[in-house]
Amino acid sequence: MERYRESIYYMLLKMVNNSDDAEDLTIEAFGKAFNRLKQYQPNYAFSTWMFKIASNNCIDFIRKERKKKTTSIDTGMTNEDGESVTYDIESDNRDPEEELIRDQKVKTMREVVDKLKPRYKELVKLRYFKEYSYEEIAQELDLPLGTVKAQLFRAREFLANMMKNTKETL
Repeated sequence: MERYRESIYYMLLKMVNNSDDAEDLTIEAFGKAFNRLKQYQPNYAFSTWMFKIASNNCIDFIRKERKKKTTSIDTGMTNEDGESVTYDIESDNRDPEEELIRDQKVKTMREVVDKLKPRYKELVKLRYFKEYSYEEIAQELDLPLGTVKAQLFRAREFLANMMKNTKETL
């Protein structure tokens, strides 16, 4: 053990990337080697035999760990009572139906905005579709900041009145 412990430990550490597991696997490897000492053939190097036992034991450990960590979300698991338990994983993304509804609302909203007078339409598009700040809109259109705010206020009022007629489609 004194001769091979450290080198086997570092080999196993590279394989499992966890010092506690590598330590346990090192001790297991020496235990297995001791139990199988009768199988050792002196015409081969002892170190080769010892390292092979350690690496095979480690490979078995990695396979067992992988099985523990992977669970199919399609088949589920069986709990202690023998009942089948499945997993429902929610997505942050909208489902296709929600995406279609959203697209239809955006299209309808754009159609309503297109009915505004050109100066209001431009302001609304910059503010809400391109998400410009009031200052950026003022720079883009070469207008005073107060004018931008006042005209956007009026544009929102016009939109609110127009949307009363299209409320059902939104």
